[in-house]
Amino acid sequence: MTQTDTQRAGGRDAVPRSMRRSFWGAVMTNGAYGSVTGFLFKSQRRQFLLLASLPIFWILFANIGPILQMVRISFLDSYPPTAGYQPQLTLRNWNNFFAERIFIVPYFRTLAYSVVFTVATLIITYPVAYFLAKHVKRSSQLLFLLLLLIPFWVGEIVRTYAIMILLGNNGAVNLILKSLGLIERPIPFMYTSFSLGVGIVYLTALYMLLPLYSALEKIPNTYLEAAADLGAGAWTRFRRVTLPLSKEGIASGCTLVFLISTGYYAAPVLLGGPSTTVFAETIAGFFHVAGDQWPTGAAFSTIMLISALVIAGLFLKLMGRSGKGLMQ
Repeated sequence: MTQTDTQRAGGRDAVPRSMRRSFWGAVMTNGAYGSVTGFLFKSQRRQFLLLASLPIFWILFANIGPILQMVRISFLDSYPPTAGYQPQLTLRNWNNFFAERIFIVPYFRTLAYSVVFTVATLIITYPVAYFLAKHVKRSSQLLFLLLLLIPFWVGEIVRTYAIMILLGNNGAVNLILKSLGLIERPIPFMYTSFSLGVGIVYLTALYMLLPLYSALEKIPNTYLEAAADLGAGAWTRFRRVTLPLSKEGIASGCTLVFLISTGYYAAPVLLGGPSTTVFAETIAGFFHVAGDQWPTGAAFSTIMLISALVIAGLFLKLMGRSGKGLMQ
């Protein structure tokens, strides 16, 4: 090292670290940077728009955008576009839904199944959520939640096949019943409403469990203790304290499960039979054929979406009113 290099190194080391000018320090003291940040963060409204721009973009282009495109296609007489032909607007795709009974039956069957499966999921998961929130130590609740989440780390298809293995003629359920001497021949569980219901409840249990657990965990134990001190029995405490205070979790869980149940396709195909055909299978049939049937599938999808959202909205409104009545 030359004497000049030694002097330069010594001079650099002699400068206090606090006085050294880093890259980001240079950027922050730049006049252009100050002007831009001053403009962007001048008011709370601009700060909100800046922070909300990415979520709004995602909602518009990843969620609402495809739905609007589907609605637009439902009014076209042909899609995808073909060379030399300009699609025309028509209501024929929507009229097809009301024209034949073969489409209306799966539609109402889907809505009925979704309601029944939602109620069944609520009845099954509410005690689990209550036990987890009120009878498990807070330090162990995370571990129990993790154990409940493990099955949901795999895909829907894998979990559906697991149900098929359990309920098949040579499945675990029939083998256990045979070993206990309760049956001689396998019970045909598969390809029925029962197998479909078991599959849907299993697939949607998590969406019900987490909102219920969150709502129940927030209820102070002192409320239940005070009700017990006033002479309220277990049923009265549940009806007058626990149930009203957990209604938000019930509303959220039931809404999620109902909306998801109306759109399941793989589970009904694998677990159901000809007598359990749901509307999603009917819709998929239009997209598996020539392109001129896509607008009809889009119209039917829109009908199912609107119906599910209307029913969910009415349910949430009803839950709001019933919650006020329970608290009185």
